[in-house]
Amino acid sequence: MSTVILAVFRDYETADRVRVMLVQDGFPTDRVDLTAACDLGRAGLEPADSAHDKCVEYFSTLLVREDELPHRKALAQRIQNGEATVVVHPRGALETARATELLQEAHPTQILGHDLASHGWDHAASKQSGHWMRHLWLESSPGADCIYCRMFPVRPHTH
Repeated sequence: MSTVILAVFRDYETADRVRVMLVQDGFPTDRVDLTAACDLGRAGLEPADSAHDKCVEYFSTLLVREDELPHRKALAQRIQNGEATVVVHPRGALETARATELLQEAHPTQILGHDLASHGWDHAASKQSGHWMRHLWLESSPGADCIYCRMFPVRPHTH
């Protein structure tokens, strides 16, 4: 399992604002998850009969070490009691530090980290502003009609 930072908030509305803040800060939507009783998110996709069991299964995929076992059921119970979690899957030391900073500024009731020392994508968080896709798409490129033309210039395809 990769690096995970999980923060617990008192209610869905707060957690939703934090999720939006993280995405606005540059975290891709597929690496920021929200779980609440009213919006199970990815936990809702788990193969279990009840919402509580779905949450236990979901948190079991994030918190895989034996010492994290007590957190799985406790987090599922907190969801059932109306609290909400925001999970960030940062890549690299810069994203880990930034996600931790943003989550702490939002005053969670609890924050958990899994595998925080693992930074397989050391350069995934760029110090430069902007995104490579925006550069790839918006910069003029003679003869390139679409993003596929720009990404794969030697591969012919139809439009």
